[in-house]
Amino acid sequence: MAYVATRGGERAIEQSERLFRAEMGEITADRVAEMRKALPYLVDRVMGEASLYDEDLAALALAQTGGELYEAVLLLRAWRTTQPRLTVAEPVTQENLFTHRRISAAFKDIPGGQVLGPTLDYAHRILATEVLSGENFLPTPVEPASRPSPAQQPSVAAWQAENDLLTAPEPDTASGNTIPDITREPLLFPAKRAHTLQSLARAETGGVLALGYAAQRGYGQNHPTVNELRLAEADIRVRHPRGTEFSAGRVKVSQAEVVSKSGSDLGLGYAATLGWNEVKVIAAATLDLNAKGAPKGSATEEEFFLYHTEGVESSGFCIHFKLPHYVTFQSSLDAMHDARAKKAAQAKRAPKTDISPQVESAE
Repeated sequence: MAYVATRGGERAIEQSERLFRAEMGEITADRVAEMRKALPYLVDRVMGEASLYDEDLAALALAQTGGELYEAVLLLRAWRTTQPRLTVAEPVTQENLFTHRRISAAFKDIPGGQVLGPTLDYAHRILATEVLSGENFLPTPVEPASRPSPAQQPSVAAWQAENDLLTAPEPDTASGNTIPDITREPLLFPAKRAHTLQSLARAETGGVLALGYAAQRGYGQNHPTVNELRLAEADIRVRHPRGTEFSAGRVKVSQAEVVSKSGSDLGLGYAATLGWNEVKVIAAATLDLNAKGAPKGSATEEEFFLYHTEGVESSGFCIHFKLPHYVTFQSSLDAMHDARAKKAAQAKRAPKTDISPQVESAE
């Protein structure tokens, strides 16, 4: 069988993109707005993995790529690189977050109380098929709380540290442009703490979930308990060149603390990301918890999980196999044919052994 290179031209490439765009149809501002409204958690995921908080641009990226997540994240990251960095916001502390949801699986009663907030954790998973028959699915109105929970809530880990249950990590003194930035510096190992948390914050949700799940099932050193899971809004405070500090708005954030018994102390894992994405921060915090002392090459080794949960790089590497590999594949075929020819020639040169049966005559 002959293998020949497939040849195409600029027109064929252009038409293939036009075909994709035709299937997507016209993209309008109304369509983007509807996508942002109808798919808020998907928009949050794209913002988190692109490390850029802009709901309109994330919804536009989803509309433009037909909901293909890796392409949407890549598109948003590419746009991000074209934008100047105006300033660095002031540090955001847990106790200053405007909290919508805050739960703990470690304690029934925590300072500030449990706040269920928006969740489907306790709902029946029933598909509303009546919508396809023309009926509308209307959510039941939320009843006003008799005693609203405080908007700001303390950190459970800080409370545990005060009670000598765990050792609180040392505060990071870096600020402003001295903060290590994974988008401007290469990821080297052992990784800087800032790079580890930033990489987990923008890691691909499915990849983090797979490796975090592996650690939770026994392939890690520590089994996690959710110390605190929080969905909140962070007030972004920036300083004007003249010295005045002001709020530039709020962004949605998710964060998780997980703990595990470590000798006479509690080990602590932490993760946070832009947008509301509970499963990602729980799995990421599990990996952070298990990273210390993880065996080389294991799923919880920092070098392993930071490299292999980078969604844009890993998806790009996998997808690049669709591109032409004619030369390398032809080289493999030539080597295979050559090996077969040598084997056949060797078999032909080998002396034939007489294996006919020997018959003894009887006297």
